[in-house]
Amino acid sequence: MAGIAALLLAALVFVCVAIGITVWRDALDRLAHPPERTADAALVLGNRAYLRGKPNPCLTGRVDAALALASAGRVQRLVFSGGVDSEDGRIEAEVMRAHAVQSGYAGPMLLEPASQSTRENLALSTAVLQAAGVKSVIVVTEPYHLWRAQRLAHAGGFDRLFDVQYAAAPTRCWLRWGMAFKGALREPLAIINNAAHGYLR
Repeated sequence: MAGIAALLLAALVFVCVAIGITVWRDALDRLAHPPERTADAALVLGNRAYLRGKPNPCLTGRVDAALALASAGRVQRLVFSGGVDSEDGRIEAEVMRAHAVQSGYAGPMLLEPASQSTRENLALSTAVLQAAGVKSVIVVTEPYHLWRAQRLAHAGGFDRLFDVQYAAAPTRCWLRWGMAFKGALREPLAIINNAAHGYLR
C-alpha cells in the first residue's frame, strides 16, 4: 500500500512539474508578445483583495496593466471581475475600481462583483460585456494565470462570443517571485482540478 501511495505521489509531482514548465513557457511568451489589436474593453480577472492589510499588489498590478492599455488607447473601457474575498470580506471588483480611480483613471468602468473563480470571472462577465455592446476583449491577469484562463475561455464559449486577446500583467508579485509565488504549485493543482471537472479544453 505504501509503495502504491509513493508511486501516486511521484506521478502527481511529475504531472505538476510538467504543467508548471508549460505554464512558465507560456507566461514568458505572453510577456514577450503583448496584444496587437485594439479592443472595446480590458477584462481584469480578480485575485485576493488585500494582503497584510493593504490592497494586494498581485491584484492592483493587474489593474495597472489594464490602465496602461487604456492610456495607450488600446482599450475603451475597463471591466473588473471578482466577488467577495473570503479572507477579508471585500469585493475584489470594488477594490480594483478604487485603485483605478486613485490612479487617476476617469474612463468608463464596469463591475462584475459576484464571481469566485476564474471560470466564473469569464462566465459572469459575459452578460456585463454584452450589455455594454462589447465585441472585443483583452483579458488581463498575471502571466502564470493566462494558460488556464485561455483554456477556460475556450471551454466555456467565451472566445466564441468575443474577439479575445490576452495581456500578461507583470505585477510586483510576478516581478519578485515569478512562478514561485503561485504558479509553481497552486496553478498546476488548479489546472488539474479544472480538468478533472471538465472545465478545460
